[in-house]
Amino acid sequence: MDADSDFGASLPDFPGVLTAGTSLEDARAMADEALALNIYGLVADGEAIPEPSYLDAAMADPENNEGVAILVALKTEAKKSVRVNLTLP
Repeated sequence: MDADSDFGASLPDFPGVLTAGTSLEDARAMADEALALNIYGLVADGEAIPEPSYLDAAMADPENNEGVAILVALKTEAKKSVRVNLTLP
């Protein structure tokens, strides 16, 4: 990894949702925010929230082979969590 580079984060269950942070923790926090905003938009538009994929499937994707997968849980007002996979290069 380039020392001057940020940590990118993608959410495989939400194509096109990308973010980055200056540290792994920052990238995870930014991913939490990106996920929340994306789900808010889906709900506002009356669209379905994607079902979570399995970690094995996300890591089998060649685009994710240099990444680290972590779980990002979205806490809703109803105190429910939504499980998604996050890939950090």
